[in-house]
Amino acid sequence: MNESNVVPVLSVVVPTYNEQAVLAEFHGRLARVMTALGATWEVIYVDDGSRDATPALLRALRAADTHVAVVSLSRNFGKEAATTAGLDHAHGDAVIVIDCDLQDPPEVIPDLVAAWRRGVDMVYATRRERQGETWLKKATAALFYRLINRVAQVEVPPDTGDFRLMSRRVADAVRALREHNRFMKGIFAWVGFPSESVLYDRAGRHAGISKWGWWKLWNLALEGLTSNTVMPLKIATYLGLIVAGFATFYLAEVLLRTLLFGNPVAGYPSLMVVVLFLGGAQLIILGVMGEYLSRIFTETKRRPIYLVENYAPPRPADANGSPAP
Repeated sequence: MNESNVVPVLSVVVPTYNEQAVLAEFHGRLARVMTALGATWEVIYVDDGSRDATPALLRALRAADTHVAVVSLSRNFGKEAATTAGLDHAHGDAVIVIDCDLQDPPEVIPDLVAAWRRGVDMVYATRRERQGETWLKKATAALFYRLINRVAQVEVPPDTGDFRLMSRRVADAVRALREHNRFMKGIFAWVGFPSESVLYDRAGRHAGISKWGWWKLWNLALEGLTSNTVMPLKIATYLGLIVAGFATFYLAEVLLRTLLFGNPVAGYPSLMVVVLFLGGAQLIILGVMGEYLSRIFTETKRRPIYLVENYAPPRPADANGSPAP
């Protein structure tokens, strides 16, 4: 916590991984925005096993700014785990989650805080424009949100990432959900509470490259679907019923044809089509079951979501507000 053990009004959680190119610019803009709000605040940077100069830059920021805390994880656990670590170390009455690549502008934070001060518990930032992204990525993102909202138990706001503000009771509710396979957007939606959307224009990445390639995005989408719905298992069941129905009709047709016209040798191509179709359907069903079983296996091990190598709280300040030596 900040000096004199005063609980800050606002906590900002920032997961970081190899962000040396943007970190200084991000912190400068964030500090200006948070200072202008006129409330006590802290920022918790979570170093998710960075391999560049990010850890050294975070130590320098903490030495220069009494609002900065640094949580260093023992290795790279992924953004969802890093976000959880930040929430676990946030002390504010409201907690803001934001990425440091500056695609989510810190200048939107006052709008989130204003809605929270009106009594809204969850204020999420919805992208009005998505600059710097290809049409394919925009289209697949829209398709994912449409799909998950058709089958999930709760509605995940479309065009909305992790950039949001949570009241203390929402942050505590999110922290209480300790599943290992984490899809934070689904967790945020599941806890409920009065929510409100704030529109903003998402900028292109300020510097560096995105850590989210197509393979990671695909796995995140699978995580989102399997974490929030059992519909894939139901689809596998329906597929099995459909295949069984076709097999029954085909059996009746073969029996009728044999009784009426005898039993000529069946054609090899049609036999291969049936075998391959049934084999493919079985593999799909086994694959869906395997996705859920793998997640059950992971949860039953009851390992922690992350491990902390070091936690450095905000440094106390002297009478002039500068970091104490």
